[in-house]
Amino acid sequence: MSKDSPDYQPSLEFRKAAINLWIMSINTVSAENLPNILKQGHLVIDVRTPAEFRAEHVSGANLHPLDDLNPGALKTESEADPIYILCQSGKRATIAAQKLAEAGRKNVFVVEGGTNAAKEAGLDLEHGKGVIPIERQVRIAAGALVAAGSIAGLLIHASFFAVPIFIGCGLVFAGITDTCGMALMLSKMPWNR
Repeated sequence: MSKDSPDYQPSLEFRKAAINLWIMSINTVSAENLPNILKQGHLVIDVRTPAEFRAEHVSGANLHPLDDLNPGALKTESEADPIYILCQSGKRATIAAQKLAEAGRKNVFVVEGGTNAAKEAGLDLEHGKGVIPIERQVRIAAGALVAAGSIAGLLIHASFFAVPIFIGCGLVFAGITDTCGMALMLSKMPWNR
């Protein structure tokens, strides 16, 4: 069948390649543009965890955590209406953009630098009370495990030194890959839901 035929359907491999090509050239928008985007009534979603969102978020952004993101649940007047996505710095927003692209949404934009960039640009943020962001929870947990492992290694048995070594290796891995296993585990805890 010819590509010019009205009945032509591209293969699954071709469609996946097209999506991957789009992902490699993801549409982005500067955080400074968010006030105008929100004034125009466009959908802005924040894909961070509920705890991170409660701690602080761009005023007017809607929470749709990445773990629970359902492209079909994002309601806009038409499929052609843009959706703007932000997270803390941009990585999770890019993953969310990929999910939306795979679901057929075409007009998706990632906010460059996410909430961090919005904060630096002086945008209006809403702040929660008594909420500890995931990044701080990771530092608290890692520090507590390193301290406890070191003290136990000194006072109980040298094998406890494996705990701070393991945590140190995990932090190096997180820095290299920009993926933190401890943050993923903490985001699943009841107090972060």
